[in-house]
Amino acid sequence: MEQKKNKLMIKGARVVDPGAGVDGVRDVIIDADTISEVSEPDKHGVFENCDVIDANGLLLTPGLVDVHVHLREPGYEWKETVASGCAAAVAGGFTSICCMPNTNPINDTAQVTRYIIDKASEANLCRVYPLGSITLEQKGEALSPMLELKEAGVIGFSDDGQPVNCSNVMRKAMEYSLMLDTVLALHEEDKSLSAGFMMHEGIESLRLGLRGMPGAAEDVMIARDIELARLTGARVHFCHVSTARAVTLIRRAKEDGIKVSAEVTPHNFSLTDKAIADYDPMYKMNPPLRTQTDVDAVLNGLQDGVIDCIATDHAPHEADSKSKEFEFCANGIIGLQTALPLTLKKVQEGKLTLQRAIDALAVQPRACFKMPSISIKKGSPADLVLIDPQRRFVLDDKSNRSKSKNSPFLKQELFGMAVKTIVGGRVVFSA
Repeated sequence: MEQKKNKLMIKGARVVDPGAGVDGVRDVIIDADTISEVSEPDKHGVFENCDVIDANGLLLTPGLVDVHVHLREPGYEWKETVASGCAAAVAGGFTSICCMPNTNPINDTAQVTRYIIDKASEANLCRVYPLGSITLEQKGEALSPMLELKEAGVIGFSDDGQPVNCSNVMRKAMEYSLMLDTVLALHEEDKSLSAGFMMHEGIESLRLGLRGMPGAAEDVMIARDIELARLTGARVHFCHVSTARAVTLIRRAKEDGIKVSAEVTPHNFSLTDKAIADYDPMYKMNPPLRTQTDVDAVLNGLQDGVIDCIATDHAPHEADSKSKEFEFCANGIIGLQTALPLTLKKVQEGKLTLQRAIDALAVQPRACFKMPSISIKKGSPADLVLIDPQRRFVLDDKSNRSKSKNSPFLKQELFGMAVKTIVGGRVVFSA
C-alpha cells in the first residue's frame, strides 16, 4: 500500500496573490495536491505528519506561467528537450508553460501534439500546454486541422517565428478559432519591411552599419489583426510586443472592446538597441531590441495593464548558431531562469509595482489562454512558488538548467529568484 504523503506547511510567507486581492503574511497548508488551509500566522500549531517550510522573508505567489516557450522537441533536441526546458522552467518559478509549434516536424498534427504531451508527462516537472500551428508547416497558406489539434490537447494556435501574411487566411483562422473557443497567438512582422534585418532600424543601426527592422514592421501587422479581430470577434494575443506605437494600438483596441491581449518579454523591457554596440550575437533577437522610448512605453503599458502579461520567448540555440558573425547568427535567447529577476529589478526601480509584476507573471497569462485559475485559497490546486526577492545568484554553467547558454545575462549577478517551486503539491525545485 502506498504511504500517505505528509502535509506541507509553508509558514510565515508574504502571500502575494493579485487575483485574490491578498497581500499579507500567511501560513499555507497543502494536503496532497490541494491547498487545504490559508490562515493568519501561527493560528495553527504544527500538525502530525506535516513537513514545514520556514518562509519568513519570502514571497509566496501562485505558480508563474510562461505562455511563450520554445522547447525545440521534436527535431532540435541538441538545442533543448521537453525535459530540459521543463527543468529550466521550474528553476525559474514557472509551474506552467505553453510551447510554440515551430518544431520539426511542425506541430500541425495530433501526433506531434500527443508526443509533446507524453514527453512532458515523462519529465513530470511543470504543466506543458502545446500550441498548434495556425497554418500547415507554418507556410501561411492552408489552415492546420484546428479541430483535430484542439481535441489532441493544444491550448491555442500560433505560427510564431513567422507571420501569417495573407489577410484572408488570417480572417479564416480567426473564424475557426471562434468556433473552437480558442486563442490565436500572433507573431507580428511585415516581412517586406523587415527583410534581412539584423537589429532595430534607427540611429544605432545607422551608426553600426547594420540593416534594421523599422518598428512599423510590427505596427502595421498589429493594426491589421486588430481590425480582423474587430470584424470576426475572435480572441487574439499579440506575442512579444516591442514598440511604443504597438502599445497605443492595443490600448485603443481594448477601449473599443476588441478581444485582444498582449505580452512583453523581459529582454524587451530591460535592454535597448544600444546594447548591440560591440556586435555581440547574444543581443540579436526577433523582434529586435528597440529604443529607450519603446522600452519606456512597453513598461508603462505593462504597469497599466494594456500589456497583459510577461512571457520569455525562451529560444534555446547551440553555441554554433550564436557564435557566427552578427549578420548570420540566430535570433533569440533563453529566458526561463532570468525572467523573474529581471522583472523584480523593475519593481526595485519603481517601474512596476510588486502586485502588478506578479499579476503579469502568474495571473494574467492564465486568463489570456483560459487556463485553469490558480489562487492561494482553500481548495485551489497547489501550484505555487516561493521567491526570495533578495537572493543573489549568477546564471552559469552550474545553475543553468537549459541545454543552451545563449543569454546576455549569463554570468551576471541577478537579484531575486525562485527558491522552491511546487506543482500539484510536489516540490519540484528547491534552491
